[in-house]
Amino acid sequence: MSWLHLPTDKIKVRVPLVVSILFLLNGCVTDSVNRAPASPSVPWHGEQQIQAGEQVRLSLSPQTEADLPQIDTAHAYQLPELINMAQLNNPDTRIAWQQARQAALAVGLTESLFLPVITASVVGGYQHSRTPLSHTIGNQSNLETNSHEVVPALVLQWLLFDFGQRGAIMKAAEQTSFAANMSFNSIHQKIIFDVMRTYYQYGAAQTRRVNTNEMLTNSQKILEAAEARRKQGIATTVELAQARQLVAQAEMNLVIAGNNEREARQMLYSALGIPANTQMKVDFPAFSTDLTPVDPPSPKAIEQALAQRPDVLASYALAKAAKEEISAAEADYLPKIYLAGALATGHGQFDIQGLPSIGQQTSASNILIGVTVPLYDGGMRAVRVQEARSRSDSAEDVFKKTRDAAAREIVVAADILQSATASGKAASHLVNTAGITYDAALEAYKHGVGTITVVNEAANNLLTAQQMNTDARTEVLVAAANLAFVMGEMTRPVTLAGSD
Repeated sequence: MSWLHLPTDKIKVRVPLVVSILFLLNGCVTDSVNRAPASPSVPWHGEQQIQAGEQVRLSLSPQTEADLPQIDTAHAYQLPELINMAQLNNPDTRIAWQQARQAALAVGLTESLFLPVITASVVGGYQHSRTPLSHTIGNQSNLETNSHEVVPALVLQWLLFDFGQRGAIMKAAEQTSFAANMSFNSIHQKIIFDVMRTYYQYGAAQTRRVNTNEMLTNSQKILEAAEARRKQGIATTVELAQARQLVAQAEMNLVIAGNNEREARQMLYSALGIPANTQMKVDFPAFSTDLTPVDPPSPKAIEQALAQRPDVLASYALAKAAKEEISAAEADYLPKIYLAGALATGHGQFDIQGLPSIGQQTSASNILIGVTVPLYDGGMRAVRVQEARSRSDSAEDVFKKTRDAAAREIVVAADILQSATASGKAASHLVNTAGITYDAALEAYKHGVGTITVVNEAANNLLTAQQMNTDARTEVLVAAANLAFVMGEMTRPVTLAGSD
């Protein structure tokens, strides 16, 4: 049977079939959102888009809004719980998650370019005419006619071949989606580091307040010793005034330490993404800080770190996407082969006054294959190619800059950790010697062989040493967390896929 003369019953059977196939193809496209992370609170661990053979590029040159958490005011939250809270509530994770989903949906849009476009249309019309008769026929001096028709149709358009332009566009979208997922992971790693840093700093602020409170207790002991010597007629009024001044200074330091503690708590709340007026307890156990000297990272360790840093992987993927855009732009110079078709049926009726109606039902279908060849466009394609090459060169430079900056960050972070470790050892020794000096000076003053000036100086030196020790140990913890952050180890890394 000819394509041009299909019976109406067969057309009625084929139309639902075509529509069903259309919905199935559409479902394949919308599944592209699965490329994005499944949740804003969990880092992405999808398949790596970069093959093992490309790892050398990553090495150095010779790389739904969540509800606020229910805070248990009776529970003291530890660091892992705080990190989980931040991943659930920090708005940066939700913003990056939505951006990753948008990039994944863009891949679905490019995949739809490979599928046909099927449109349905219905055209209907009605016509009435009246023609005067030269002679009256019966009682009719006019000839009236009525006609109407309805024509439903399905139209198919399908680009069959375009010399790889759609493929290049899809690959660019896939690389952009991967870069968005890596940026999402980078946000998670930064949040984890910010929580750890502010957590350690808040713990240090608590320790400094405790040290200041101990200083107040020590200054009160010195005042008691001065008052006892004054009653015995040994101490002078100046000594008693100096002892009271030391107490007042300790009280002032305690107020300042309390303010610093509250500021550190607000910094932690900011990293957690919770309101500033939240009431919660934070558990800060006594960490056994490792003061063992740290060796600088080897070139191999740096290369491995660059191969798993999300920002480096993201910039590399964007550079690859820019290269694919060049291929897409160059394909505009080449022919395109397309397929077009239509399937239509019509039902019409023609009425002449005084005569029986005439009805007609028709059907038709056609299919065409065509080729378009671009000849002249005033230089538009050449400009697009130059623009794509410029973007590619820029993206490559951004990648190299990101890779080199990341390598420097790793080296600097290792140096900072080494310095912090050395400072921690020195501060620990300083606390021990300052404590011995203070105890000896106080005992000597109580037995009349020391001066109030020496005792006050020893007490101040002990507080300074304790604060320096607290700061040094905090710097070790923060530096260790920073080194893990710049090495890309805050979350489980996405390893390079092996070649098939």
